[in-house]
Amino acid sequence: MRYQLLACDYDGTLAHDGVVEEEVVAALERLRATGRRVVMVTGRELRELLSIFEPVKLFDLIVAENGALLYRPSNQESRLLAEPPPARFVGELKGRGVAPMSVGQAIVATWQPHETTVLQVIRELGLDLQVIFNKDAVMVLPAGVNKASGLKAALKDLHLSPHEVVGVGDAENDHAFLAISECAVAVDNALPAVKKRADFVTRGARGRGVVELIDRMLADDLASVETRRRLLLGTDPDGHEAYLQPHGRNLLISGPSGSGKSTVATAIIERLADLRYQFCIIDPEGDYEGVEGALTLGRGDRPPSADEVIKMLEDPHHNVVANLIGQQVADRPPFFLKLLSRLAAMRARTGRPHWIIIDEAHHLLPASWEPGPFLFPPELKQALFLTVHPDQVAKSAMATVDTVIAVGKKPAETIAACCKASGKAAPWLTSMADLETGQVVLWSANEPVRMVEVIPCRTQRRRHIRKYAEGELPPDRSFYFRGPEGKLNLRAQNLILFMQMADGVDDETWMHHLRQGDYSRWFSVRIKDDALAAEAAEVEGKADALTAAESRGRIKKSISKRYTLPASGPLPMPGTDARPEHQAGG
Repeated sequence: MRYQLLACDYDGTLAHDGVVEEEVVAALERLRATGRRVVMVTGRELRELLSIFEPVKLFDLIVAENGALLYRPSNQESRLLAEPPPARFVGELKGRGVAPMSVGQAIVATWQPHETTVLQVIRELGLDLQVIFNKDAVMVLPAGVNKASGLKAALKDLHLSPHEVVGVGDAENDHAFLAISECAVAVDNALPAVKKRADFVTRGARGRGVVELIDRMLADDLASVETRRRLLLGTDPDGHEAYLQPHGRNLLISGPSGSGKSTVATAIIERLADLRYQFCIIDPEGDYEGVEGALTLGRGDRPPSADEVIKMLEDPHHNVVANLIGQQVADRPPFFLKLLSRLAAMRARTGRPHWIIIDEAHHLLPASWEPGPFLFPPELKQALFLTVHPDQVAKSAMATVDTVIAVGKKPAETIAACCKASGKAAPWLTSMADLETGQVVLWSANEPVRMVEVIPCRTQRRRHIRKYAEGELPPDRSFYFRGPEGKLNLRAQNLILFMQMADGVDDETWMHHLRQGDYSRWFSVRIKDDALAAEAAEVEGKADALTAAESRGRIKKSISKRYTLPASGPLPMPGTDARPEHQAGG
């Protein structure tokens, strides 16, 4: 379920003249029977609410006094979330004839037109208090305390985030908690300003509107309601902003090696983090270690466990990068399928993680594993796949893709290949020039193709020792010393092994790859370090003026100053890899 919790205002929403009708109570019971949570968010004082509404145990928590008090009906525990009102403030209001006036544990409430007097007293006493209006009611609370702050406290207790919340209300003081709810709903009797900011407005008023909302939640989890939440991807050539829907979509980023897929994905991930959507990145090659707003599990000498990942994600404020660089290449797909099943179960139980990002999807979800049972659950949404080879990704995964982001050279061919692999009808495409860095072509089903300049990501992906120095790059990203006649097939799957082999191979082999530009090409395309590639290219350009020892020394120095290598002793020389499909210097 996407929506795990319904947050309801009381007066004017659940209740009419303070009374909640039986059909509303029955609807709340139906909703709770599905495992969803229900929280009341009210401006009323707790003692008053308990005296007029008996079935309070329908609610997991009650946020009372407009966000200042949290009450748990199951055990009658309450927790004050704000400072009590200053006695001198209450006394001064009474002395100036403010009546009627009610004083709660943190709230002071009166009615218009006393707001002028209230504001005067606050200024004269120099108090850090705020005035909140609710139709004709005037409520005074400590600064920063409102229905949104109270709901956040309730969500923390329930281990949920606002992205799993449907909020429903009717008046000014409901704006705050509706604004943080993923789906904001106004009942038909709501103030025009509340209706204007809502994602949808019920046809029924008050309790009838709440019943209508609950029936829609039970019918399709509000799948037909498009919320105001959107992810800004960038701008098109005409300056119009291009957005991605944060729910109900599966994205695919594809393009040639080294074309910037991970950079675009990082920009999207940053937008998710900005909006507090929880994400889990499955990172086979350590490309996302250190990504902003996420905790990395797994390192070069130890892969993460599924239990570690799930435990970390139980906190809705934690994002996770599952770094598989320490795992044998052949073991990564089975581990991923095990983790995916756990993530899908967690999504059904909690609505999170909101997004699952799968790098090197052709490796983790190989097409060669099908036909057979579905590798990827067809109902699982909010997945982002990255791949060079869409035709090599399992059809069950590709069939769920409805949005394609093409990067690099020949974007029209990339989109056509992705559509073919996903079984979608390809859009009509004119010839397209190769894309520059930061440019993508965006296509979603039933929408026109757009060229978009992606908002640059704030973080530069760092070059980490565990990935490039110690980790195991896959065969198609490793370097192969083959020599001028192709008699050798020595694989260097990281920079430590590359430098050891550089010292071990004969001068003729070393100079052969130097003159062909294989070192700079590997650093650029596979290691993805353009600065290192540029320095290597400079050495390659002087191949005829340098000895083998001199060129080795210069390239090794360039590597060492960027990648702090471990102090442990030398690793054993690897064996050969005789697979013919890997090209020299690839």
